[in-house]
Amino acid sequence: MAHPFHLLLTGATGGLGQALATVYAAPGAHLSLTGRDPAKLAALARICTAQGATVSTESLDVRDADALRDWILATDAARPVTTGIACAGVSHAIGPDGAPEPVAAVRRVFAVNALAAMETASALAERMRPRGGGHIGIVSSLGGWHGSPSSPSYSASKAAARIYGEALRGWLAPSGVSVTVVSPGFVDTPMSRRYIGAKPWLWTAPRAAALIQRGIESGKARVAFPWPLAVGAAVVGLLPAWLGDAILRRFFAFGVRPERTAIADENKNR
Repeated sequence: MAHPFHLLLTGATGGLGQALATVYAAPGAHLSLTGRDPAKLAALARICTAQGATVSTESLDVRDADALRDWILATDAARPVTTGIACAGVSHAIGPDGAPEPVAAVRRVFAVNALAAMETASALAERMRPRGGGHIGIVSSLGGWHGSPSSPSYSASKAAARIYGEALRGWLAPSGVSVTVVSPGFVDTPMSRRYIGAKPWLWTAPRAAALIQRGIESGKARVAFPWPLAVGAAVVGLLPAWLGDAILRRFFAFGVRPERTAIADENKNR
């Protein structure tokens, strides 16, 4: 028997996460949302409820692996999850003086972008596989298709999430669970507004969320957009390393204004 629609979403208080929640919010849908900001979660829940969905929220830091896993398993036990999306993400870049990224920053980026995405997908797979159905979405990035000289940790963490999703898809396909790896380009969100550099083919968050929803619910293996940037990222990966690196340094060099949480983490770990 088919289960009622139930979306589980991490990173719900981020720009893309909020857009995804509102796209999915509709009569008959239940949304289980998590993010770091309780006030933003409450405001988002009110919006989604007004659109006809029922909503439950949990404020947690996805870097707390035990808390994340416990929440996912308990949420699914209460109401089977039909679609789960690992959307939590953070960014970082080489400093303006060209100094290496601090180790604390690298650990934070990997903990959120890679490990939390893997832990989310793994816990969902554990519950969905015996049921023989479900959809899992892992939000990576076109920035994870090739190593960026401006942000080694971000590129590597998103590449790790992407490859994990690709592998998970092959493992789960025979059991009826689909895995969609999402690779966005530039999306207009608070995180991207801290990005200092060119943002070609910038999409709005609602437009990106609508495409991601269609891709995940149809069981697509990959969703990458916008297509000109996706083609360009793929081509760069085929070029000789020296040429690909030169193109990225010349045309796609960037910086990132650190958010308050990142600054606090780095200071704490000094």
